[in-house]
Amino acid sequence: MEDLREDRPVDLVAALARARSPEPPGPDTPAGGAVRAWSGPPRPLPSAGPADLDLGALLRLSLAGGDDSGRLRPVSSAGALHPVDTELVVGAGCSLPPGRYGYDPLRHRVHRLGRQPGDTPPGVTAELSVTARRTVSHYGHRAWPLLLLDTGHAAAALFLAARATGTGEPEVRLDGLAESPLAAVHIPPPGGRGGSAHQDGGRGQAHPGVGARVPDLPGGPPTPAELLARRSTPPPLPGASSQDTLREVLTTAERAGTGDLRWCAAVGPPRPALLALSADGTTLRRYAAGEARPTLAAWAAGQAWIADAGAVLLAHGCPADADATHIRRAHLRAGFAVHLAHVTALRHGLGARPVGSWQQADLGAALGAAPDRDWVVHGLALGTRHADEENTT
Repeated sequence: MEDLREDRPVDLVAALARARSPEPPGPDTPAGGAVRAWSGPPRPLPSAGPADLDLGALLRLSLAGGDDSGRLRPVSSAGALHPVDTELVVGAGCSLPPGRYGYDPLRHRVHRLGRQPGDTPPGVTAELSVTARRTVSHYGHRAWPLLLLDTGHAAAALFLAARATGTGEPEVRLDGLAESPLAAVHIPPPGGRGGSAHQDGGRGQAHPGVGARVPDLPGGPPTPAELLARRSTPPPLPGASSQDTLREVLTTAERAGTGDLRWCAAVGPPRPALLALSADGTTLRRYAAGEARPTLAAWAAGQAWIADAGAVLLAHGCPADADATHIRRAHLRAGFAVHLAHVTALRHGLGARPVGSWQQADLGAALGAAPDRDWVVHGLALGTRHADEENTT
């Protein structure tokens, strides 16, 4: 049997099929180092000049550890294991000299790895890859979907940090074509423009190709304080949000996660159902009738609290015959979109918690469609009453 702890190419089609099966993971194994062992001495991130991209601020708002353990990074990660590693390809107009650097998020330092390629554009390109062993140590054969989702969350954190710090237009690559890096985010200096952005009918919606543009959150770019305060809310998460709030969270996810995914939300009484956006995006429509949350709780590694969540946002698609590129793209997009939906939910005062591990979650078959065509890829549990409030009543 393949040792998933080794950081080498895997048969992603087989890995996803096994992760979706009811097979339980084995006992925990050593996770290894929390940060890749970059070569060379660590360097501080210098202060930025008035026209420079402030890499220190950008990384502090996206990937930096908040305490010595690294558990309080401002980006979601399954089991708080943070498998995503970041290399920075730095061009002109940045607070670091041009070159290639490895980033240490626990010490908020960089290690110079070499020269930048000759065609490096101004600004920085953050290339995201994973050390699979960290996530495999706890989740075993269920790790690979989580590794991809975590990478999507990290890309979203960089995108939001760029918007919060007023850089040029950030561009996101989540095409799934490469095994490493899995994703990349290019961020020009302030006032700079990206060189390969796409538009979709003038709406600025994201494509799965290189340099995709992403729409801002409803209400505009986030503030640095918002990004530093974001956390996954501990369960339970009871209490249904308003229809308007749920529509806005769904809209955020759908705009950021276009392409291979579809989106809906499971809600409970008085009219339990799966809800989706109407064709024009202005209202919610009933996608399917009935109470889905207990089934979702069983599918989500048996997390019983999900059955009582106020709502559960779902990204679904990625059929069983999807190839490796499709699998990577769908999961990267799902992580990216759920991260933005999470921040939108927090703006409305909701508690929110991403849910990444799903087994036997064939949503299409459960609704009477053909099996193996429409699987749950990612989720976001939402509630109006948070665990700390529940414990004081």
